[in-house]
Amino acid sequence: MTATTITTSEIHALLGAEAEALLTYEAKGFPKDTLHLPGPDYIDRVFASNDRSPVVLRNYSQILNSGRLAGSGYVSIFPVDQGIEHSAGSSFAINPIYFDPENIVKLAYEGGCNCVTSTLGVLGSVARKWAHKIPFMVKLNHNEFLSYPNRYDQIMFASVEQAFEMGAVAVGATVYFGSEESTRQIQEVSAAFARAHELGMMTVLWCYTRNPAFKTKDVDYHVSADLSGQANHLGVTIEADIIKQKMPENNGGYNALKFGKTHPKVYSDLIPGDHPIEMTRYQLANCYMGRIGLINSGGASTSNDFAESVRTAVINKRAGGMGLILGRRAFQRPFADGVKLLNALQDVYLDKTITIA
Repeated sequence: MTATTITTSEIHALLGAEAEALLTYEAKGFPKDTLHLPGPDYIDRVFASNDRSPVVLRNYSQILNSGRLAGSGYVSIFPVDQGIEHSAGSSFAINPIYFDPENIVKLAYEGGCNCVTSTLGVLGSVARKWAHKIPFMVKLNHNEFLSYPNRYDQIMFASVEQAFEMGAVAVGATVYFGSEESTRQIQEVSAAFARAHELGMMTVLWCYTRNPAFKTKDVDYHVSADLSGQANHLGVTIEADIIKQKMPENNGGYNALKFGKTHPKVYSDLIPGDHPIEMTRYQLANCYMGRIGLINSGGASTSNDFAESVRTAVINKRAGGMGLILGRRAFQRPFADGVKLLNALQDVYLDKTITIA
């Protein structure tokens, strides 16, 4: 397995002018000693007190003990469902080797990831060769993007039983909280997660807000700390074992959009200011104060992928999160560079000088 490392000084260099603000900040909202933090003993210290079966604990442990981050309590998950969510052409034309699903799994494996996440078809096509070499997570639902006009609705493409039969240790799903379809999605995913737990698989929920009203002409509140935090709180309610959330970019969605319920102390005490670590920690607090792990997504590929990925990892780690789930930035570049990028963000979690804020 390839193991490229970056040093602490290189992490500082990639953070640039933000290095001091991100690496020395001390959180003022939720004190770190009130959180349930990742670590080598996370399953025994935190997770084992819940109602999941010993088989779920074993499969979760398999993920935590795979890849370059094995034994650290942190995860680097490689997700590729963009062939459905965007289209195969738009996702893979820049790097056509990924039309072959085996290269998706190879990149996750060579990149030292804890787990590879993709569709039933992608993982099923190579399961007999790879399911015993790297943990599989089957994404159960998708936003199918060929219907005209385009719709934005997560629909089930696979069953929990199919994921179980191919040897997957986990299932994932998305709920578009705030959408017209969210009630049905919550019910479907809740039932799927209950069945997954019965079969011993752990569960990961993509907790995305989606409603045209959440985006004004000036600000996109889909990534506000308060709205995304509440989405997380709904996600852990249906017993997701890990929450996947976008990195918060602003705050005050409830107040700006004038709906729902919030409290002034959310903005004065719990999220003081607009520091990204404070906003991300509020997301974590809504994951039962870290009893359920928070992973942030890497986002779309840009011209500055390495720096932005390291920045996201630093914020997530210092906020108390469990890791990153990053796909496009890795597979939309040459294979070796994709491995290097995955290793770089993993090195943030392995760097003992980067501590909880």
